[in-house]
Amino acid sequence: MNLSLYPPDDSWKLDWQTIFAPLEELKECSICPRDCRADRTSSRLGYCQAGVGFAVDSIFPHRGEEPVLSGPHGICNLFFSHCNMQCAYCQNYQISENRLPVAQDQDDLIGIIKQIEAILATSVRLVGFVSPSHFVPQMSVIINTLKARGHNPIFVFNTNGYDRVETIRRLDGTIQVYLPDLKYMDNNLAAKYSDTPDYVEHATAAIREMFRQKGSSIRMDHEDVIESGIIIRHLILPGEVENSKAILRFIADELSPSVHVSLMSQYCPTHRVSTHPTLGRTVTKTEYDEVLHEFERLGFYRGWVQELTSAHHYRPDFFRDRPFEG
Repeated sequence: MNLSLYPPDDSWKLDWQTIFAPLEELKECSICPRDCRADRTSSRLGYCQAGVGFAVDSIFPHRGEEPVLSGPHGICNLFFSHCNMQCAYCQNYQISENRLPVAQDQDDLIGIIKQIEAILATSVRLVGFVSPSHFVPQMSVIINTLKARGHNPIFVFNTNGYDRVETIRRLDGTIQVYLPDLKYMDNNLAAKYSDTPDYVEHATAAIREMFRQKGSSIRMDHEDVIESGIIIRHLILPGEVENSKAILRFIADELSPSVHVSLMSQYCPTHRVSTHPTLGRTVTKTEYDEVLHEFERLGFYRGWVQELTSAHHYRPDFFRDRPFEG
């Protein structure tokens, strides 16, 4: 990697060669299941259309996550732009669409680190990487820099689940908390709604590896903030109760009913799917009750469920400094 593309601030006196080493992988990118083999250091980009830059769209303390993540001070979340999935119903569509422009040169890493440091100074103890699957090398650079600067926060990998198991295996010992979505147990549905016809195979393999690393228990500190573990999220989609029930059965049968599951009813159609015959509405009480019944039948006893009215409380606006507030 030509480090002239990444001018450091010499006053930081860091080993920039080591810090930037993970970006070498972007010359022939295979970090996610797309396996594009794109040279992201050039104009030959892959599915996500993201280059070598960091493309961190938002950094802010988020207090709307699960209680063990938000804690009393919130979590410092970094939202990457673009995505290795293209979900028709994505609530983060303002930054996730791959057709949007994205910086292909080095963004200001030092500026990113300074923003994180300012948030950590407010007693925030967790740093979450949101949609990191296609930016794992850049995520590693940020982690390397924070550690070189003497910071040791809890790192959270907040992913859509569409990850290569080999990539997750390499994160063992680096990531303390895995926060994967498990969206589908039906590849036809995954192809139709998210352009991922092989989602099930990759997501289940990746989550199995996360479970192997962390097990079913989570470790928390004196303020009940998570320090290590895995929490599996599932967003219930309207009209797709059987998909949700199949996901819960996979977790219970293939992992353990003692895994922490966050069952979300917050689906709310964006303008892009407002006229869709199924995705154009929220989840009904009958649908949600049926999924909750399966959750209880399978013996899950750790995790969180949302109120059905939550659909109106989690709509971000990435044109604001704090997208989930206001």
